Amino acid sequence: FALSQYAFQYRLSEEELEKKEQEADRHDIWGYYYDGELAGKLHIIPLEILIGGKHFSMGGISSVATWPEQRRSGIAKQLLHHALMKMKEQGQVVSYLHPFSVGFYRKYGWELTVTRRHDQIPIQQFKQGWDITGYVKREAFDYDVLNDIYTHYANKFQGMLIRDELWWKQRVLAEDKLHIIVAYNEVDEAEGYLIYTMQNNTFTVKELAYKNCNGKYLLYDFISNHDSMAQTVEWIVPESDLFPLLINDPFYQQLAKPYFMARIVDVESFLQQYIYTNYPQELLLSVEDEFVPENSATYKIVTKGGRALSVERLEYQKSAVHCSVQHLAAMFLGYKRPRELYEAELISGEQGEVNKLENMIPTGQTFLADFF
Repeated sequence: FALSQYAFQYRLSEEELEKKEQEADRHDIWGYYYDGELAGKLHIIPLEILIGGKHFSMGGISSVATWPEQRRSGIAKQLLHHALMKMKEQGQVVSYLHPFSVGFYRKYGWELTVTRRHDQIPIQQFKQGWDITGYVKREAFDYDVLNDIYTHYANKFQGMLIRDELWWKQRVLAEDKLHIIVAYNEVDEAEGYLIYTMQNNTFTVKELAYKNCNGKYLLYDFISNHDSMAQTVEWIVPESDLFPLLINDPFYQQLAKPYFMARIVDVESFLQQYIYTNYPQELLLSVEDEFVPENSATYKIVTKGGRALSVERLEYQKSAVHCSVQHLAAMFLGYKRPRELYEAELISGEQGEVNKLENMIPTGQTFLADFF
Protein backbone atom coordinates (compact mmCIF):
# COMPACT_ATOMS: atom_id res chain seq x y z
CA PHE A 1 0.00 0.00 0.00
CA ALA A 2 2.95 2.33 0.57
CA LEU A 3 4.12 1.60 -2.98
CA SER A 4 0.64 2.29 -4.40
CA GLN A 5 0.38 5.58 -2.52
CA TYR A 6 3.79 6.68 -3.82
CA ALA A 7 3.24 5.54 -7.42
CA PHE A 8 -0.29 6.91 -7.80
CA GLN A 9 0.29 10.01 -5.63
CA TYR A 10 -2.38 9.76 -2.97
CA ARG A 11 -2.42 9.45 0.81
CA LEU A 12 -4.65 7.11 2.83
CA SER A 13 -5.89 7.85 6.31
CA GLU A 14 -5.92 4.97 8.81
CA GLU A 15 -9.62 4.45 8.13
CA GLU A 16 -9.11 4.49 4.35
CA LEU A 17 -6.17 2.09 4.64
CA GLU A 18 -8.34 -0.34 6.59
CA LYS A 19 -10.98 -0.19 3.85
CA LYS A 20 -8.31 -0.77 1.19
CA GLU A 21 -7.05 -3.80 3.08
CA GLN A 22 -10.58 -5.20 3.27
CA GLU A 23 -11.04 -4.66 -0.46
CA ALA A 24 -7.74 -6.40 -1.16
CA ASP A 25 -8.92 -9.56 0.60
CA ARG A 26 -10.34 -10.69 -2.75
CA HIS A 27 -7.16 -9.80 -4.68
CA ASP A 28 -4.23 -12.00 -5.64
CA ILE A 29 -1.25 -9.71 -5.07
CA TRP A 30 2.09 -10.58 -6.66
CA GLY A 31 5.34 -8.84 -5.81
CA TYR A 32 8.74 -8.70 -7.48
CA TYR A 33 11.60 -8.66 -4.96
CA TYR A 34 15.12 -7.31 -5.45
CA ASP A 35 17.73 -7.94 -2.75
CA GLY A 36 14.94 -8.99 -0.41
CA GLU A 37 12.97 -5.75 -0.87
CA LEU A 38 9.70 -5.24 -2.70
CA ALA A 39 10.56 -3.56 -6.01
CA GLY A 40 7.23 -3.87 -7.87
CA LYS A 41 3.80 -5.45 -7.63
CA LEU A 42 0.43 -5.95 -9.26
CA HIS A 43 -3.02 -7.09 -8.18
CA ILE A 44 -5.26 -9.63 -9.94
CA ILE A 45 -8.93 -9.21 -9.04
CA PRO A 46 -10.95 -12.39 -9.76
CA LEU A 47 -14.15 -11.19 -11.44
CA GLU A 48 -16.74 -12.26 -14.00
CA ILE A 49 -18.07 -10.40 -17.02
CA LEU A 50 -21.02 -10.84 -19.38
CA ILE A 51 -20.37 -11.50 -23.06
CA GLY A 52 -23.41 -12.46 -25.10
CA GLY A 53 -25.31 -13.01 -21.85
CA LYS A 54 -22.81 -15.67 -20.72
CA HIS A 55 -20.54 -15.46 -17.68
CA PHE A 56 -16.82 -15.38 -18.46
CA SER A 57 -14.15 -15.60 -15.78
CA MET A 58 -12.01 -12.45 -15.90
CA GLY A 59 -8.81 -11.35 -14.19
CA GLY A 60 -8.75 -7.63 -13.50
CA ILE A 61 -5.22 -6.22 -13.43
CA SER A 62 -4.88 -3.36 -10.97
CA SER A 63 -2.29 -1.27 -9.12
CA VAL A 64 0.72 -2.17 -11.27
CA ALA A 65 3.59 -0.22 -9.70
CA THR A 66 7.35 -0.19 -9.21
CA TRP A 67 9.57 2.06 -7.14
CA PRO A 68 11.20 4.69 -9.42
CA GLU A 69 14.70 3.44 -8.70
CA GLN A 70 13.66 0.05 -10.17
CA ARG A 71 11.73 1.30 -13.20
CA ARG A 72 12.62 0.45 -16.81
CA SER A 73 14.27 -2.78 -15.70
CA GLY A 74 11.54 -5.12 -16.99
CA ILE A 75 9.80 -5.69 -13.64
CA ALA A 76 6.30 -4.76 -14.87
CA LYS A 77 6.77 -6.94 -17.97
CA GLN A 78 7.73 -9.97 -15.84
CA LEU A 79 4.83 -9.36 -13.44
CA LEU A 80 2.35 -9.12 -16.32
CA HIS A 81 3.59 -12.35 -17.89
CA HIS A 82 3.44 -14.11 -14.52
CA ALA A 83 -0.09 -12.78 -14.00
CA LEU A 84 -1.23 -14.10 -17.39
CA MET A 85 0.11 -17.57 -16.57
CA LYS A 86 -1.69 -17.52 -13.21
CA MET A 87 -4.92 -16.32 -14.78
CA LYS A 88 -4.75 -19.12 -17.34
CA GLU A 89 -4.26 -21.68 -14.53
CA GLN A 90 -7.33 -20.26 -12.78
CA GLY A 91 -9.50 -20.38 -15.91
CA GLN A 92 -9.67 -16.60 -16.31
CA VAL A 93 -9.88 -16.42 -20.10
CA VAL A 94 -10.15 -12.62 -20.31
CA SER A 95 -8.26 -9.83 -18.56
CA TYR A 96 -9.20 -6.17 -18.08
CA LEU A 97 -7.14 -3.18 -16.99
CA HIS A 98 -7.32 0.60 -16.90
CA PRO A 99 -4.14 1.82 -18.63
CA PHE A 100 -1.82 4.61 -17.61
CA SER A 101 -0.49 4.22 -21.17
CA VAL A 102 -2.34 2.44 -23.97
CA GLY A 103 0.89 1.92 -25.91
CA PHE A 104 2.60 0.26 -22.94
CA TYR A 105 -0.09 -2.39 -22.41
CA ARG A 106 -0.73 -2.86 -26.12
CA LYS A 107 2.83 -4.27 -26.35
CA TYR A 108 1.73 -7.08 -24.04
CA GLY A 109 -1.49 -7.99 -25.80
CA TRP A 110 -4.14 -5.71 -24.28
CA GLU A 111 -6.29 -3.52 -26.54
CA LEU A 112 -8.84 -0.78 -26.06
CA THR A 113 -12.32 -2.27 -25.86
CA VAL A 114 -14.35 0.39 -24.03
CA THR A 115 -14.88 4.04 -24.91
CA ARG A 116 -17.35 6.03 -22.82
CA ARG A 117 -19.06 9.37 -23.43
CA HIS A 118 -18.79 12.13 -20.86
CA ASP A 119 -21.72 14.56 -21.25
CA GLN A 120 -22.46 17.96 -19.75
CA ILE A 121 -26.12 18.82 -20.34
CA PRO A 122 -28.04 21.96 -19.36
CA ILE A 123 -30.73 20.67 -17.01
CA GLN A 124 -33.47 22.52 -18.91
CA GLN A 125 -32.96 20.08 -21.79
CA PHE A 126 -34.35 17.28 -19.60
CA LYS A 127 -37.78 18.92 -19.58
CA GLN A 128 -39.45 16.95 -22.36
CA GLY A 129 -42.84 15.91 -20.97
CA TRP A 130 -41.73 12.28 -20.70
CA ASP A 131 -44.42 9.65 -21.35
CA ILE A 132 -44.33 7.87 -17.99
CA THR A 133 -46.45 5.87 -15.58
CA GLY A 134 -45.43 5.11 -12.01
CA TYR A 135 -43.30 6.94 -9.46
CA VAL A 136 -39.82 7.29 -8.01
CA LYS A 137 -38.78 6.66 -4.42
CA ARG A 138 -35.70 7.59 -2.41
CA GLU A 139 -34.29 4.42 -0.83
CA ALA A 140 -31.44 2.97 1.17
CA PHE A 141 -29.23 0.34 -0.43
CA ASP A 142 -31.14 -2.84 -1.26
CA TYR A 143 -28.85 -5.32 -2.99
CA ASP A 144 -31.62 -7.50 -4.42
CA VAL A 145 -33.50 -4.58 -5.99
CA LEU A 146 -30.50 -2.71 -7.38
CA ASN A 147 -28.59 -5.75 -8.58
CA ASP A 148 -31.64 -7.16 -10.37
CA ILE A 149 -31.99 -3.92 -12.35
CA TYR A 150 -28.24 -3.69 -12.92
CA THR A 151 -28.01 -7.27 -14.24
CA HIS A 152 -30.89 -6.67 -16.65
CA TYR A 153 -29.19 -3.48 -17.85
CA ALA A 154 -25.74 -5.11 -18.07
CA ASN A 155 -27.07 -7.73 -20.47
CA LYS A 156 -27.72 -5.00 -23.02
CA PHE A 157 -23.95 -4.65 -23.48
CA GLN A 158 -20.82 -6.70 -23.97
CA GLY A 159 -18.28 -6.92 -21.17
CA MET A 160 -20.10 -5.57 -18.12
CA LEU A 161 -19.06 -6.83 -14.67
CA ILE A 162 -21.12 -9.25 -12.63
CA ARG A 163 -21.41 -7.70 -9.16
CA ASP A 164 -21.76 -9.36 -5.78
CA GLU A 165 -23.04 -7.55 -2.69
CA LEU A 166 -19.54 -6.80 -1.40
CA TRP A 167 -18.57 -5.16 -4.71
CA TRP A 168 -21.63 -2.93 -4.47
CA LYS A 169 -20.71 -1.83 -0.95
CA GLN A 170 -16.96 -1.47 -1.44
CA ARG A 171 -16.82 -0.09 -4.97
CA VAL A 172 -20.14 1.21 -6.31
CA LEU A 173 -21.43 2.90 -3.15
CA ALA A 174 -18.14 3.70 -1.42
CA GLU A 175 -18.39 7.46 -1.98
CA ASP A 176 -19.99 9.67 0.69
CA LYS A 177 -23.16 11.70 0.09
CA LEU A 178 -24.62 9.43 -2.57
CA HIS A 179 -28.39 9.47 -3.13
CA ILE A 180 -30.29 6.42 -4.42
CA ILE A 181 -33.58 6.74 -6.31
CA VAL A 182 -35.58 3.73 -7.55
CA ALA A 183 -38.23 4.03 -10.28
CA TYR A 184 -41.38 1.88 -9.94
CA ASN A 185 -44.21 1.23 -12.41
CA GLU A 186 -47.91 1.46 -11.53
CA VAL A 187 -47.91 -2.10 -10.08
CA ASP A 188 -44.90 -1.37 -7.82
CA GLU A 189 -42.28 -3.21 -9.87
CA ALA A 190 -38.79 -1.70 -9.81
CA GLU A 191 -37.78 -0.64 -13.34
CA GLY A 192 -34.73 1.56 -12.85
CA TYR A 193 -32.38 3.22 -10.39
CA LEU A 194 -30.33 6.38 -10.19
CA ILE A 195 -27.28 6.99 -7.98
CA TYR A 196 -26.25 10.64 -7.87
CA THR A 197 -24.73 13.58 -6.01
CA MET A 198 -25.98 17.15 -5.95
CA GLN A 199 -23.56 20.00 -5.26
CA ASN A 200 -22.22 23.27 -6.70
CA ASN A 201 -25.21 23.65 -9.04
CA THR A 202 -24.32 20.35 -10.70
CA PHE A 203 -26.40 17.16 -10.73
CA THR A 204 -23.83 14.37 -11.14
CA VAL A 205 -25.17 10.99 -12.21
CA LYS A 206 -22.89 8.31 -10.78
CA GLU A 207 -24.93 5.49 -12.28
CA LEU A 208 -28.24 5.12 -14.08
CA ALA A 209 -29.65 1.72 -15.05
CA TYR A 210 -33.06 0.58 -16.17
CA LYS A 211 -35.07 -2.37 -17.40
CA ASN A 212 -37.20 -0.49 -19.92
CA CYS A 213 -37.95 2.96 -21.32
CA ASN A 214 -40.57 3.74 -18.68
CA GLY A 215 -38.03 3.23 -15.91
CA LYS A 216 -35.47 5.33 -17.79
CA TYR A 217 -37.91 8.17 -18.47
CA LEU A 218 -39.10 8.22 -14.85
CA LEU A 219 -35.48 8.89 -13.85
CA TYR A 220 -35.01 11.54 -16.56
CA ASP A 221 -38.15 13.28 -15.28
CA PHE A 222 -36.80 13.13 -11.71
CA ILE A 223 -33.56 14.78 -12.87
CA SER A 224 -35.53 17.54 -14.61
CA ASN A 225 -37.23 18.44 -11.32
CA HIS A 226 -33.90 19.73 -9.99
CA ASP A 227 -33.96 22.72 -12.35
CA SER A 228 -34.17 25.15 -9.41
CA MET A 229 -31.12 23.55 -7.77
CA ALA A 230 -28.80 22.71 -10.65
CA GLN A 231 -27.79 24.23 -13.95
CA THR A 232 -25.93 21.25 -15.40
CA VAL A 233 -26.24 17.47 -15.45
CA GLU A 234 -23.04 15.48 -15.80
CA TRP A 235 -23.02 11.78 -16.58
CA ILE A 236 -21.02 9.01 -18.25
CA VAL A 237 -22.91 6.90 -20.76
CA PRO A 238 -22.19 4.31 -23.49
CA GLU A 239 -20.56 5.82 -26.57
CA SER A 240 -23.71 5.47 -28.71
CA ASP A 241 -26.24 6.49 -26.05
CA LEU A 242 -29.38 7.82 -27.75
CA PHE A 243 -30.25 10.68 -25.40
CA PRO A 244 -29.57 13.29 -28.15
CA LEU A 245 -32.38 11.69 -30.20
CA LEU A 246 -34.84 11.94 -27.29
CA ILE A 247 -34.63 15.67 -26.59
CA ASN A 248 -35.52 18.79 -28.56
CA ASP A 249 -32.14 20.45 -28.14
CA PRO A 250 -29.25 17.96 -28.48
CA PHE A 251 -26.55 20.63 -28.61
CA TYR A 252 -24.44 19.98 -25.53
CA GLN A 253 -20.91 18.82 -24.76
CA GLN A 254 -20.34 15.16 -25.61
CA LEU A 255 -16.78 13.96 -25.11
CA ALA A 256 -15.76 10.38 -26.00
CA LYS A 257 -12.90 9.08 -23.85
CA PRO A 258 -11.04 5.74 -24.17
CA TYR A 259 -11.49 3.82 -20.94
CA PHE A 260 -10.56 0.16 -20.39
CA MET A 261 -8.42 -2.36 -22.25
CA ALA A 262 -9.00 -6.11 -22.53
CA ARG A 263 -6.89 -9.12 -23.41
CA ILE A 264 -7.72 -12.70 -24.32
CA VAL A 265 -5.68 -14.75 -21.85
CA ASP A 266 -6.34 -18.21 -23.28
CA VAL A 267 -7.37 -17.98 -26.94
CA GLU A 268 -8.43 -21.60 -27.45
CA SER A 269 -10.56 -21.71 -24.30
CA PHE A 270 -12.12 -18.33 -25.07
CA LEU A 271 -13.09 -19.40 -28.61
CA GLN A 272 -14.65 -22.59 -27.19
CA GLN A 273 -16.74 -20.67 -24.64
CA TYR A 274 -17.78 -17.79 -26.89
CA ILE A 275 -21.42 -17.32 -27.94
CA TYR A 276 -21.56 -16.96 -31.74
CA THR A 277 -24.45 -15.98 -34.00
CA ASN A 278 -26.93 -18.72 -34.88
CA TYR A 279 -25.64 -18.78 -38.44
CA PRO A 280 -23.69 -22.08 -38.88
CA GLN A 281 -20.12 -21.38 -39.87
CA GLU A 282 -16.67 -22.86 -40.35
CA LEU A 283 -13.65 -20.58 -40.27
CA LEU A 284 -9.88 -20.64 -40.10
CA LEU A 285 -8.62 -17.89 -37.79
CA SER A 286 -4.92 -17.32 -37.34
CA VAL A 287 -3.95 -15.47 -34.14
CA GLU A 288 -0.53 -14.02 -33.35
CA ASP A 289 0.41 -13.43 -29.71
CA GLU A 290 4.01 -12.30 -29.31
CA PHE A 291 3.88 -12.02 -25.50
CA VAL A 292 2.23 -15.42 -24.90
CA PRO A 293 3.39 -17.51 -27.90
CA GLU A 294 1.33 -20.50 -26.68
CA ASN A 295 -1.73 -18.66 -28.00
CA SER A 296 -0.26 -18.25 -31.50
CA ALA A 297 -1.89 -20.74 -33.86
CA THR A 298 -4.43 -21.18 -36.62
CA TYR A 299 -7.78 -22.18 -35.10
CA LYS A 300 -10.38 -24.06 -37.07
CA ILE A 301 -13.72 -22.96 -35.57
CA VAL A 302 -16.93 -24.84 -36.38
CA THR A 303 -20.14 -23.35 -34.96
CA LYS A 304 -23.79 -24.29 -34.87
CA GLY A 305 -26.69 -22.79 -32.98
CA GLY A 306 -24.46 -20.12 -31.46
CA ARG A 307 -22.04 -22.61 -29.92
CA ALA A 308 -18.63 -23.88 -30.96
CA LEU A 309 -18.98 -27.49 -32.05
CA SER A 310 -15.19 -27.65 -32.17
CA VAL A 311 -12.10 -25.46 -31.94
CA GLU A 312 -9.04 -27.19 -33.37
CA ARG A 313 -5.46 -25.90 -33.27
CA LEU A 314 -3.63 -26.21 -36.59
CA GLU A 315 -0.28 -25.23 -37.97
CA TYR A 316 -0.08 -21.94 -39.86
CA GLN A 317 -2.69 -21.72 -42.64
CA LYS A 318 -2.23 -19.04 -45.29
CA SER A 319 -5.92 -19.11 -46.23
CA ALA A 320 -7.01 -18.09 -42.70
CA VAL A 321 -8.11 -14.69 -41.47
CA HIS A 322 -5.05 -13.29 -39.71
CA CYS A 323 -5.17 -11.05 -36.65
CA SER A 324 -3.21 -10.13 -33.54
CA VAL A 325 -4.39 -11.10 -30.08
CA GLN A 326 -5.11 -7.39 -29.51
CA HIS A 327 -7.51 -7.17 -32.45
CA LEU A 328 -9.04 -10.51 -31.51
CA ALA A 329 -10.25 -8.92 -28.25
CA ALA A 330 -11.48 -5.79 -30.05
CA MET A 331 -13.58 -7.88 -32.45
CA PHE A 332 -14.94 -10.59 -30.18
CA LEU A 333 -15.91 -8.21 -27.38
CA GLY A 334 -17.78 -6.08 -29.91
CA TYR A 335 -15.67 -2.93 -29.76
CA LYS A 336 -14.86 -2.98 -33.48
CA ARG A 337 -16.26 -5.05 -36.33
CA PRO A 338 -14.06 -7.33 -38.49
CA ARG A 339 -14.92 -5.34 -41.63
CA GLU A 340 -13.76 -2.11 -39.98
CA LEU A 341 -10.42 -3.64 -39.05
CA TYR A 342 -10.05 -5.25 -42.47
CA GLU A 343 -10.67 -1.95 -44.26
CA ALA A 344 -8.04 -0.34 -42.00
CA GLU A 345 -5.63 -3.21 -42.87
CA LEU A 346 -5.39 -4.22 -39.21
CA ILE A 347 -6.50 -7.78 -40.01
CA SER A 348 -5.93 -9.63 -43.26
CA GLY A 349 -7.38 -12.49 -45.29
CA GLU A 350 -9.60 -13.17 -48.24
CA GLN A 351 -12.70 -10.96 -48.38
CA GLY A 352 -15.01 -13.98 -48.25
CA GLU A 353 -13.34 -15.30 -45.10
CA VAL A 354 -13.53 -11.89 -43.42
CA ASN A 355 -17.25 -11.84 -44.26
CA LYS A 356 -17.59 -15.21 -42.54
CA LEU A 357 -15.95 -13.79 -39.42
CA GLU A 358 -18.25 -10.76 -39.59
CA ASN A 359 -21.26 -13.09 -39.65
CA MET A 360 -20.00 -15.19 -36.74
CA ILE A 361 -19.64 -12.35 -34.22
CA PRO A 362 -22.87 -10.95 -32.73
CA THR A 363 -23.40 -7.20 -32.79
CA GLY A 364 -23.35 -5.54 -29.39
CA GLN A 365 -21.77 -2.46 -27.84
CA THR A 366 -19.11 -2.71 -25.16
CA PHE A 367 -19.59 -0.77 -21.95
CA LEU A 368 -18.20 -0.80 -18.42
CA ALA A 369 -19.79 1.13 -15.56
CA ASP A 370 -17.16 0.09 -13.00
CA PHE A 371 -13.57 1.03 -12.21
CA PHE A 372 -10.74 -0.82 -10.49
